[in-house]
Amino acid sequence: MNQKSIFNFSTLVVVAIGIGAALYGFLGFFGFTVGPATWIKPAVAFLTIFGALFGPVIGFLIGFIGHVITDLMSGGGVWWGWALGSGLIGLFSGFVYLSKGFNVKAGAYAKKHLYQIVAFGFLGCLVGMGEATIFDVLFMGEPLDKMLVQFWGAFLSNIVVVAVLGLPIILAILRVNKKSSNLTIEK
Repeated sequence: MNQKSIFNFSTLVVVAIGIGAALYGFLGFFGFTVGPATWIKPAVAFLTIFGALFGPVIGFLIGFIGHVITDLMSGGGVWWGWALGSGLIGLFSGFVYLSKGFNVKAGAYAKKHLYQIVAFGFLGCLVGMGEATIFDVLFMGEPLDKMLVQFWGAFLSNIVVVAVLGLPIILAILRVNKKSSNLTIEK
């Protein structure tokens, strides 16, 4: 098997970035309020899925570009700290792609990879939402107490999305691809 590259920008990958960012950007409008200016957004599952399919760099680009799209479409200006935070969730979600024996397209995985998806998602949410919180306090002048409420709301809701939507969807794709990869041509 060829070594996986995190900098593979084939036509398929560029299209995946465009589709992933557009889906994340558009679906970023849908969610449920969990705190002040904080929502549980099912779109975060796309960061987990595309990260596992294409790797950390592509996961980052989809999260970052997709969040910028959401902000621009909302008309309120781009919140760069939160856009970077979404990118970081995608980046960390893509680390499982680099794990030996894990290949979504071939349906190859072990039980440890499922734990890695959740662990990397957890770390991505922690780092991404932590960065966004610190950015808003230091550069946007937001009050720390407000930002701590937003951090906990965003962090916990994103973890739920990774575990409840992202992981089962990746597992379903893995299982379908495993069955498909065993097909043979009869003569």
